[in-house]
Amino acid sequence: MNESAAIAVQDLHKRFGDVHAVRGVSFEVPPGETFGFLGPNGAGKTTTISMLCTLTRPTAGTARVAAVDVTTDPGRVRSRIGLVFQDPTLDDYLTAAENLRFHAELYGVPKADRDERMRWALELVGLSERRGALVRTFSGGMKRRLEIARGLLHAPRVLFLDEPTIGLDPQTRIHIWQYVNDLKARERVTLFLTTHYMDEAEYCDRIAIIDEGQIVASGTPEALKASVGADRIELRTPDAATAVARLQEQFGLEANAQDGFVRFHVERGEEFVPQLFGRLGVTIESVAVARPTLDDVFIRYTGRTIREAEASTSDRLRMSGRRWGGRR
Repeated sequence: MNESAAIAVQDLHKRFGDVHAVRGVSFEVPPGETFGFLGPNGAGKTTTISMLCTLTRPTAGTARVAAVDVTTDPGRVRSRIGLVFQDPTLDDYLTAAENLRFHAELYGVPKADRDERMRWALELVGLSERRGALVRTFSGGMKRRLEIARGLLHAPRVLFLDEPTIGLDPQTRIHIWQYVNDLKARERVTLFLTTHYMDEAEYCDRIAIIDEGQIVASGTPEALKASVGADRIELRTPDAATAVARLQEQFGLEANAQDGFVRFHVERGEEFVPQLFGRLGVTIESVAVARPTLDDVFIRYTGRTIREAEASTSDRLRMSGRRWGGRR
């Protein structure tokens, strides 16, 4: 493994009973990069981040974070990382400043530096004027920003963000990313985030797509989209099943049907559209052509949409729960 990497993972596995949650994951993240784990809920994202943050022990494989092995020296790893959990972990009955001060004490931030570090962190996330306010009066977006400030308070080398905007409205999500990008510009900190939002993955320098515990593709967002190559065509029809069958019969194209839309990929999409109306043999209510997106990348490498992947994962976990007598 690369000794200079901020995160270096080799053949990492995690099992929970019969469930093989993470299956031989390997990747490296250089210092200062924003690296995203993109995948559906249940794909292994949170399990991987838990191993990297020493919250759960790997079944097999190795991982180093900030040049420290997560298994042999977890204490040093924890001192070098910040973590924003998927679920809120703030104390609602304390003020913003009190939450940060408690964290500073836990992480051994020198007393002489605490006030300045707290001032800096609150200013970074735009909460300076609310330092004395009780956290229970904060909006969801403000709480998320305070958690990011708390994660940075002890000057970590790597900041982990586990689904940082889950449950937030679209406008608040945009604001959170404005703060994260500002952080990237001002501080040389490596960011590792998990997300199932395709638009958020666009903010990353590189992403890895994880599905059913395995990395199926990785690279920059632009490189991954370029790997798809073909244009995406989406048509609306009252007979989606027939349209999918006809696309295979007439053109040799694989298509996906969902919510009354049929989606497929083809080179030079705009030139192909007239053939649809002439040869498809079903009613076409609308048709749209678009360049490849990360949704298309996910379909290319997994054979399904991220929504379909989440649905199949939920079914699999539900069946596992029944097999274990309802316990997980």
